[in-house]
Amino acid sequence: MQNNKTVIYFLIKFFGTYLLLFLLYSFYLSKNQKSFELFACAPITKTVAIQSQYLLNVMGYSSEIEQSTSEMAINLFVNDILIARIIEGCNSVSIIILFVAFIVAFASGFKRTILFILFGSFIIYFVNIVRIVVIVIAIYKFPKLEGVLHNIVFPGIIYGITFLLWFLWVQKISRLKK
Repeated sequence: MQNNKTVIYFLIKFFGTYLLLFLLYSFYLSKNQKSFELFACAPITKTVAIQSQYLLNVMGYSSEIEQSTSEMAINLFVNDILIARIIEGCNSVSIIILFVAFIVAFASGFKRTILFILFGSFIIYFVNIVRIVVIVIAIYKFPKLEGVLHNIVFPGIIYGITFLLWFLWVQKISRLKK
């Protein structure tokens, strides 16, 4: 019976946290995105686009971004060629919400949990920026591989990092009693 309580408690914490963060993020999007007449992406999506553009420029690629006039996306150009559209799903917030819900479900002390949530969220966000930059460069150089790179390789990287952070939390950091 104790095992059932543990599982139920885990599920309540996980889904409760996920639902709360999802609702907060949905509210944020509803207040910050515009999808009629003139499109406007949420500030977090625009920030991800700006940081991706900055890193591309630092790496020697002449890149520019602009809000799409026909959809909810930030267009990213390399040498005046449209290479990618950065949309809400590219900003890593949804993955960070999933990450946080899992960490909260396995919470181990307030300070340790908060610090790991901040550390892990930063890692996921940073890896996501690098992921966007690498996929843009790869698609720029190898446009025929776009489908494989965008749909298989790069999602595997971001989800793989998230899984490794979860594993690190449960196995090494959380100090949960077995």
